[in-house]
Amino acid sequence: MYTFIKLGGSVITDKRGEEAADLPVIRQLAAELAVARQLRPEVRVLLGHGSGSFGHVAATRYGVHRGRAAGVEPCGLAMTASAALRLNRIVVEALLDAGLPAMAFQPSATLWAEGGQIASWATDHIEHALQEGLLPVIHGDVAFDHQQGTAIISTELLLAHLALSSNVAPNRIILVGEDAVYTADPHRDPEATRIPVISADNLATVLHGASGSHGVDVTGGMRSKLELMWRLVTACPGLEVHLIGPTPGNLTAAVSGSPLESGTIIRAYAPR
Repeated sequence: MYTFIKLGGSVITDKRGEEAADLPVIRQLAAELAVARQLRPEVRVLLGHGSGSFGHVAATRYGVHRGRAAGVEPCGLAMTASAALRLNRIVVEALLDAGLPAMAFQPSATLWAEGGQIASWATDHIEHALQEGLLPVIHGDVAFDHQQGTAIISTELLLAHLALSSNVAPNRIILVGEDAVYTADPHRDPEATRIPVISADNLATVLHGASGSHGVDVTGGMRSKLELMWRLVTACPGLEVHLIGPTPGNLTAAVSGSPLESGTIIRAYAPR
């Protein structure tokens, strides 16, 4: 049984700043994951995280996501990759401090892109680590791109590729970011209400109301994430995607399978 988790960049950093890691939240989520692993030791977990105010700020500065046509210099690509790795090290150290067997895997070391999408990615080492009981940690990263020279590959794209093209297909993906998906932007509309389940019945309405990210984001914002997750649940029978906020207790409950009174579930099947 495999569970993929993504810690959003807006959760573990302040995306309106620059390289501003939220250490208390990172440590809280690491501790919650450690508790969940004790409760459900049979669940194998892969964790990914966004780059937040580390990689996104650097990518925007150097135009890495726009490719060579934007005049990206080698130093800009290297600086963006380095920024993402600095946050990755902070996350991995917090997981290790919580007693988790976290091991970092840098996606750009074995990944090629094509037009901003993953063309190939050697993931056998990640799969083996997961099967051996380690906690592989990946992150949104730069990539060499056959078509446009350079690209940014989001954590969601990485998780989707692993779900569809590896031997460790998950039955649950947990995205830790906004508290839930709402009928409107809750930051601007006090009348916005939580959408507990997204299915074929309400998908079009939900996507129409989906807004972009707050702060700097070069990977497309909320709507693109929802579209990608919907394609994933329709392609992987039985898969559920849980969107939750970082409120204490949420991550432990989501990983261990306990009921949650918050968040949003994306599923393409009728629950039993």
